[in-house]
Amino acid sequence: MNKKIKTLITNARVIILLTLLVLAVVAINPNPWNKGVAIRNIAANSSADLAGMKGPLPTARPMSREVINFLNNKPVASMADYHAIADNLKINQTVSIKTNKGFYRLTVREKTETIILNETETKTIEEIVHVNETINGTVQSINKTITKTIVVNKTETKSLGPEDIGISVYEAPKTNINKGLDLEGGVRILLQPEEKLAANDMGLLLDSMNERLNVYGLSDLIIKEASDLSGNQYILVEIPGGNEKDVKLLKEQGKFEAKIGNKTVFIGGKDITYVCRSADCAGIDPNYGCNPFNDQWLCRFRFSIALSQEAAQRQADLTKELEIISSEDKEQYLTEKLVLFLDNKQVDELNIGADLKGRAVTDIQISGSGVGGSQQQAALNSLENMKRLQTILKTGSLPVKLNIVKTDSISPVLGGEFIKNSLFVSLLAILAVAITLLIRYRKIQIMILIMITLFSEVVILLGVAALIHWNLDIASIAGIIIMLGTGVNDQIVITDEILMGKTTTTIFNWKERIKRAFSIVFGAYATVVVAMIPLLFAGAGLLKGFALTTIIGLTIGVLVTRPTYASVIEILSKE
Repeated sequence: MNKKIKTLITNARVIILLTLLVLAVVAINPNPWNKGVAIRNIAANSSADLAGMKGPLPTARPMSREVINFLNNKPVASMADYHAIADNLKINQTVSIKTNKGFYRLTVREKTETIILNETETKTIEEIVHVNETINGTVQSINKTITKTIVVNKTETKSLGPEDIGISVYEAPKTNINKGLDLEGGVRILLQPEEKLAANDMGLLLDSMNERLNVYGLSDLIIKEASDLSGNQYILVEIPGGNEKDVKLLKEQGKFEAKIGNKTVFIGGKDITYVCRSADCAGIDPNYGCNPFNDQWLCRFRFSIALSQEAAQRQADLTKELEIISSEDKEQYLTEKLVLFLDNKQVDELNIGADLKGRAVTDIQISGSGVGGSQQQAALNSLENMKRLQTILKTGSLPVKLNIVKTDSISPVLGGEFIKNSLFVSLLAILAVAITLLIRYRKIQIMILIMITLFSEVVILLGVAALIHWNLDIASIAGIIIMLGTGVNDQIVITDEILMGKTTTTIFNWKERIKRAFSIVFGAYATVVVAMIPLLFAGAGLLKGFALTTIIGLTIGVLVTRPTYASVIEILSKE
């Protein structure tokens, strides 16, 4: 027995298998006792963002994510602990956050909303103007007092309680294995460009889409190109923990231009250096508010932006030759207006103040409107339009319009239930396989060896998945089941060729028997791989997890674990 153990330990295939198992465990980095909540995203301009907290990079491994362990000096071991503290924070309260990477202190801000009241105030003002009049046949310049009536909308700033501190969290991961949306919950959307894109244009499109979602602090997301067997191009977007509102901007091309006459002053994206999103410089325009409009209500919004120096100079060059005119209310403007176009449609036009003539001003205000059946709905639509315009100004336009092909919204609760059910069913399947093998060979050693081999295949496969950042989803789990079923079948073939051949022949040739067994194994492997290759592209890549997991798992089996199993059986079977 000692001689056999020594032979096993020094066997090259066994050494390779053990080395790969150790490397796989290191890549997976399991820690079942890991507690706390991991940071998924940090919202832009939030209290957490201003305190210096950063969201994880998309390439960050799960176990390297920043984990919150204490909130206001209270331990955080789960999502329930975190929300029990975070949901009860007060306005202006100082919050301390201790993570596994640092310490932060922030202040809870007040969330406010400007409400347009259903009442107006009429004001009459007197104004002295300088006019020319003919008196006794002589033109004389005199001062004259006129009265003007204006209607002012009454507004009210309403407190909505403490503002969210801007941290999106999830249960602290216990391994480096990335879980897909099917297991973690979130939104998956499949988009198709209206026209075929070259490789460079597709890269620009993916970068722009990433930037659009990052504006909202969504960094833990996947945006990748996909295709089907017919060669159609698709874009697959996955946002863990997200919702459908997070992706509605992705399908819009969002081409923004501001023109004076027929000359472009600036465009969204590269000409915009800053877009205000905070309440002090963005929201319902207090000078206009909401007013009845064609049996509906119309509300105007406004927000500030900063132009690049080049765009500001273009504005100066285009305005320096314009004339100054006076409006009915004696305000002075230039003869041309700044006209705003979104997707080649005019959405607004702004008067250019006389003081901007020929000046390279970088700070300007953008305005627009929203319409609704009620005053409240009009205000909501106006703010939604403002948010959309802010995003397009910040990120620029997409090179092509996108159409939504399919949208899936998955609850994280369903994902957790699926994991529990999968583990339970897997244990039942393993037990059934073990009993079948024990009945078949009547040797517990054979059954244990086959189970160990299957376990090794799964560990190495998960190690590869952790190493290449592959997401484990329902399709991938199906691929693992296929891999295990094929593995059991191959090991039965190897065992039968070695053990049964040994008892039925007087002259036993190890090499010939193993060669015959592996000719069957490699034939089955080639058949399955050929069948899996089309699935890498079928369904716009939605079945890629199943195909890729099956191919990688089977490759690990035929190149590493099953040859090792054959060597171990050979060593242990020799008298």
